[in-house]
Amino acid sequence: MIDGPFFVLVVVGILGTGLIAGVFFGLSTFVMRGLATLPPAQGVAAMNAINLAAMRPAFMTVFMGAAVLSSLIAVVTFVVWPDEAKVELLLGSALYLFGVFGLTLVANAPRDDRLARLTVGAPEATVYWPVYVREWMFWNHVRTAASAASALVYLLALT
Repeated sequence: MIDGPFFVLVVVGILGTGLIAGVFFGLSTFVMRGLATLPPAQGVAAMNAINLAAMRPAFMTVFMGAAVLSSLIAVVTFVVWPDEAKVELLLGSALYLFGVFGLTLVANAPRDDRLARLTVGAPEATVYWPVYVREWMFWNHVRTAASAASALVYLLALT
């Protein structure tokens, strides 16, 4: 059984990855669906405002903190190599680091950056908006599933 400081590390990892799963779930299930119903100029402006707000400490601390925790859990697992739960701990870390953090860097953030460079109301923004929503939502669904799975697998490591 995992105990001591490693137990606390995994519990905090569960909390961080679970919180991010909830944020991404909310974005997928109602925020983006609501924005998609707006005229493109309003949707682009609103999404750019959301992306700027996401860069604040409240979200970034949890998002980046979960990545740091996942990395620490993986490193400690390799160093300690516990008899129990090593597969779950490494899988939980990989799910978050690659399926959430990595995917954000290669899929969602580049789309956000492109959207931010467009002039609200310009023809290019109007054409790109539905493409952005469709592609961004797909990758956000993947991030949602990966972060929820990470939390679940970390939880299973404690049982």
